[in-house]
Amino acid sequence: MSKFGELINLEVPILLDFYGDWDESSKAMHPVLRDVAAAIGDKGKVIKINVDLNNELSEALRVKGLPTLMIYKNGEMVWRQSGEQDANTLINLINDFI
Repeated sequence: MSKFGELINLEVPILLDFYGDWDESSKAMHPVLRDVAAAIGDKGKVIKINVDLNNELSEALRVKGLPTLMIYKNGEMVWRQSGEQDANTLINLINDFI
């Protein structure tokens, strides 16, 4: 969990994608997140977190539905949503926090 604190405590917005390899909606988000990462470049980060490999973190953040997307900036969660999102929505959200 200490690594998570370091990860989210950046001055740029961090988009976290909590996903499961077995979840179809999570799989559908993979190309969307690649597009988002390409569009924001070094102005932010996109990080995928497998809930099966990070069970303790997922439970601590009360991740129930997949995919669950969160944006952190300076160590604080500034946005959270469960379910699929389109690339333009996510890019616009991240740009709001740059």
